[in-house]
Amino acid sequence: MRETNFIIENNARHLWHPMAHPAEMQAHPPRIVNAGEGVEIVDIQGKKVLDAVGGLWNVNLGYSCEPVKKAIRDQLDELPYYSTFRGTTNSPLIELSYELAEWFKPDGLSRSFFTSGGSDSVETCLRLARQYHKVNGQPERTKFVALKKGYHGTHFGGASVNGNQNFRRNYEPLLPGVIHLPAPFPYRNPFNTTDGAEIAAAIGRLFEDEIAFQGADTIAALIVEPVLGAGGVIVPHETFLPLMREICDRHGILLIADEVITAFGRTGAWTGSRLWGVKPDMMSTAKAITNGYFPFGAVMISDKVAEVFESNRNSVGNIGHGYTYSGHPVGAAAALATLKETKRLDVAANAAARGEELMAGLQALQNKHELIGDVRGKGLMCALELVSDRVKKSAAAKDVVQKVHDATYDAGVMVRTSGANVIMSPPLIVTAANVQTILTALDAGLTAART
Repeated sequence: MRETNFIIENNARHLWHPMAHPAEMQAHPPRIVNAGEGVEIVDIQGKKVLDAVGGLWNVNLGYSCEPVKKAIRDQLDELPYYSTFRGTTNSPLIELSYELAEWFKPDGLSRSFFTSGGSDSVETCLRLARQYHKVNGQPERTKFVALKKGYHGTHFGGASVNGNQNFRRNYEPLLPGVIHLPAPFPYRNPFNTTDGAEIAAAIGRLFEDEIAFQGADTIAALIVEPVLGAGGVIVPHETFLPLMREICDRHGILLIADEVITAFGRTGAWTGSRLWGVKPDMMSTAKAITNGYFPFGAVMISDKVAEVFESNRNSVGNIGHGYTYSGHPVGAAAALATLKETKRLDVAANAAARGEELMAGLQALQNKHELIGDVRGKGLMCALELVSDRVKKSAAAKDVVQKVHDATYDAGVMVRTSGANVIMSPPLIVTAANVQTILTALDAGLTAART
């Protein structure tokens, strides 16, 4: 690798960063991360900080998970790549499909379709949902229902069901036939209440009203995150997802759980669907499936959906969809090792325990800092919403949010900001001491923003 001065000088000059303005990145070059160990990262200046972002919600086992690294190295020596299109497959992938069927058995999911990442997984779910209804003799079921503030990746299908204008406005027109319902958000909602059960019931009534207006026989699927992530870590009331499942069942609508973030233990349950006692028809996964060490994803498919495809005997059931890297043998090997370590360490239990400690600490910070309007989270996905006025709930200014971020980093912890939200999603192996480090650094960041 070239010397440090070269790297710093060329930072953001020749590449555009995802989710960022090219001009802003050139004016204020991004932090350069050079190393990672345990739950910490090291920047190019040698500063070591606790990574409370967990990469991007995905490095659940930290940066020093040797079994996963070894699996990748060994597979590169054995078979670095081969296609899984018709007629060929590979041994790690067959083993992984078996292990995933066992892992997701409590969710009622038994088949896998492999992808290169979360956006691919969402796109696959949307396409298979439409195809399912065609195979099932209901070709007019093409529409999708989603939630405002939901995030489902960046492909045109995912962007179309996204519920945040930041990911939509500059790319419109998007996919027609998408209906958005309000988010189950106690802090900000159109129902003039903070009661989660009332909000869930109100959204259910709107869903029923839309079904009556659109025609149930035109709707393919509802797609939801069990806990909304990029939209600001919005935790629905426990009645919400079961209500959505019941409405979908009554009207023949598929339920797609987008668990790119919430699968594999982040909420304190092994899946977000399991957290709420719901079995989806399909589930999109990625991120933590390889601990972030290899781009890989899997769509999990229920017996109900699988039976329709597998009993079909004409061309309508043929899956004309897939990716060059679907079922990549190195990714499959990484996923097998990750699943084994994830289970051995019981990271879901640790996420639940450490999440309670983190939430309690964040609530204490809210009592101390007027800048915090709302605290929310489940397991190790938590957020602070920063406001300039608690009564009006007006968002904190961009420079204030940046000051919190920078001062928190200076105090030894990397957090993520999204709008006025400060988001935390640390590795699921964090300790109680790590949680206190996060809280202490945030306290410093919030204090600095007052000056």
